[in-house]
Amino acid sequence: MPVYVQHEILAKVGDVFNAEALWQAPGLALFSRRPLLRDLLERSPREQRGRAATRCFSHVTLMLPQDEVDDDRHLTRGARVRDLAASLAALHQKDFGDLLKGDEVRYHVVGTDAVDAGEVKVKFGHAVYLPAPGEQLLYTVTASRDSAVWQPVCAVYPNQRLTLIGQDEAAATFAVPGWPFGDEGGILLVNDGPDAPVEVQVRPKDSLDCRFDEANGYYVIRGKQETGGQRLLLKISRVGAPAAADAPGAPPLRTPSVWKPRAAADNDMTAMPLAVPESAPVPAAAPLPPENDATYAPVARHRITLAALALPRLSRYRDTGAASLEIGLGAGLAPAAPGKDSVIRFLVDDADEVHAITSAGRQRVGVPARFAPLDGASVQLHAVPPQMADRYAALLAVPQGPVQPAAAGTRLVFGRGMPALAALRVLDAPRFLRHADGSAASSADRLGLSRNAFSWEATAEGLRVVRLSETQALFHLDAELRMVAQILDASQEQPYLVPPGHHLVAGHYVLRFDA
Repeated sequence: MPVYVQHEILAKVGDVFNAEALWQAPGLALFSRRPLLRDLLERSPREQRGRAATRCFSHVTLMLPQDEVDDDRHLTRGARVRDLAASLAALHQKDFGDLLKGDEVRYHVVGTDAVDAGEVKVKFGHAVYLPAPGEQLLYTVTASRDSAVWQPVCAVYPNQRLTLIGQDEAAATFAVPGWPFGDEGGILLVNDGPDAPVEVQVRPKDSLDCRFDEANGYYVIRGKQETGGQRLLLKISRVGAPAAADAPGAPPLRTPSVWKPRAAADNDMTAMPLAVPESAPVPAAAPLPPENDATYAPVARHRITLAALALPRLSRYRDTGAASLEIGLGAGLAPAAPGKDSVIRFLVDDADEVHAITSAGRQRVGVPARFAPLDGASVQLHAVPPQMADRYAALLAVPQGPVQPAAAGTRLVFGRGMPALAALRVLDAPRFLRHADGSAASSADRLGLSRNAFSWEATAEGLRVVRLSETQALFHLDAELRMVAQILDASQEQPYLVPPGHHLVAGHYVLRFDA
């Protein structure tokens, strides 16, 4: 395999800012002197014919002791660093001008703790590129172990053809945070210009397994040797593509909420958002089919499933002191209290920003988004229908949500004060909601869910819904979580019908009727 990145140490350097001392030693003792920068470039040409060099490398990075660079910045505002780069570029142009083939000579001087005093590390090669002043990025490369927290790896510029990434900078252009494969191999990015996609190759060829996950838009890399089943996800993003969180038409923040008083007999208050006038007419409730004399026996296939959790816009509840709502998903991707057993957690803060949290850290995420914290399992954040966007920041799909049997002919009440259906209300605990001072707040269900929100009755035609609270917001979504209607009129005499496979949203809960 060719050497894509040359790393060499120049030792016993008296003055690391002396360009002539780094470039070539005085005298003609060719066999006794230690190799310096000119010798290294001469011995490792970019192209050669036979033993004769026909082209040399022109981009070189020098890494000096960090203390020396810091002192220069403090005392001369970095003048010695700039002079060193300019002097070396001039020496390079003078001695190798006939081998440059029109390439511009560029030097970059940085500080690092990886070299000792009196040493200089030199880096050049096929996969070393220094951008021109003002050159714009073409791609950004990020890596993740869990698809939730992405760490920056490097940038790729339009004229940067080769980039090698791997365990550390001693054998690659850039180190990948969390690289799990040791020195088993590396990933070579081949950029043939803005009109061609980046080519991703494993180097050496058979050291790693690399496959592109088209559904999620990233590469999945696994080791072929024993690495404990480790994987690395690699995403190559074209600069300038709009992020989901910044997409046009994103809902504006609305006014915060207040605690709304209820009847004197009910001292357990519900936090309800201030009413927001609707700018568009609300679709009418779906008409009910005519009654007939048929009798429906209870069947086990009627059930209510918690299909998703509606993450609220906490800015609407700021007067309650709620600062964050955090939900964890365990190894089976069932919702649970946030803790060390969670493979991924989602948090919405009082600025209505959504964050993903894993063992790798915390990162703000856009909506919609898909995550794969485990092999063969994915979690999706859905965008909220526009009619609900003033109340909710995202819909978090629950792959393994609890299920409640719904026997036909039986009417049940859903709400904060009804223990019969408490298994569906997975956020009914103070550990999900936090105050601004960091203390645990009351049950998260107090944000937007009434004590008696609605009742339902399962039938073969669908779920017959009756509103029991005037302040409870209810929404009807179809099987794809698209808005059908906001449920305003649903009385005992004329209930609202939710067809099988559709969803009903109340508070944080997106419930699906399965028949």
